Amino acid sequence: MSQLPRRRVGTSELDVSLLSLGSWHTYDRMDFADAVAMVRKAVSAGVNLFDVAVYGMPGRPPVFTDVIWGAIMRAAGIPRDEYLVSAKLWIEGFGDRGFRPQLENAFLRGGFDVADLVILGDLRRDDVTLEDLVDDLAGLTRAGLIRAWGVNNWSAGNIRRLREIAAARGVDGPQIAQLKYSIGRRSIPDGEPFGKLFAEGFTMQASDVLEGGILAGNTNPTREIGRDPGGVREAITRNADAVVGVARELGTSAARLAVAFTLTHPANVTTLFGASKSAQLEDNLAAVDLVEQVGAGVLRALVEPFWADRGVVDPEGP
Repeated sequence: MSQLPRRRVGTSELDVSLLSLGSWHTYDRMDFADAVAMVRKAVSAGVNLFDVAVYGMPGRPPVFTDVIWGAIMRAAGIPRDEYLVSAKLWIEGFGDRGFRPQLENAFLRGGFDVADLVILGDLRRDDVTLEDLVDDLAGLTRAGLIRAWGVNNWSAGNIRRLREIAAARGVDGPQIAQLKYSIGRRSIPDGEPFGKLFAEGFTMQASDVLEGGILAGNTNPTREIGRDPGGVREAITRNADAVVGVARELGTSAARLAVAFTLTHPANVTTLFGASKSAQLEDNLAAVDLVEQVGAGVLRALVEPFWADRGVVDPEGP
């Protein structure tokens, strides 16, 4: 396939590859040399965005996937100016010094000193004001520590409020939302509230696109997978065999079909996926060609019956 196309993140200066590589439960399950080879292959194909987060909670076993990622990038010999890093910042850890301690810890663990993009985690606290978040992120931007920022699974209303606050202060607001988007979960990104934001130039990063591997045909995943808004995972699992059947009729894999679907959303600038094998990477990269071969409209029509959260999840979002 040809080099991956790139798209602009909102009104920022970031041009990101149509596919981006995540680190959650991936690199810590791979042989190190295999991981280095896979990352080199991804970069050669045009992947320029890597999602790297500091995971782990008090009382639970430590997690080192972000540390391993940093070692992979050093071993791969890829110059820092040839790729972008997207880091997570957790609202739970927002304190007297704002996000800066978290960001510095991410730098230490991952071996980088600027986050091209930061994504705020789910909004689960009611004692932090949106104004404080905007002000803190503006300060990190002025300090040269971040270049752009976005949010993860926030409601359209809260995103709009963030944008209004930023505009009133004359600073950059959120440019992108990392949203669950898949053949089975479509209600929020395809709904009217987010549609209005997208029409204003706001952008999306599709995530959890394989539902932990279920939409690739693995209906009994053994690793931890994301939350289940609306309680529709059982329905998605029931549809998995039929998704495999549609993919087979197209002469492709279910995973490639699932990734290709996300690429048909006009506001989606990059689809995030994890891969623990080079074969998985190659299959997902080929999704770009699948969209061209089948056509976005036809592809969306083929998977329409598998929309599991229609009428179940509020399109406004969490």
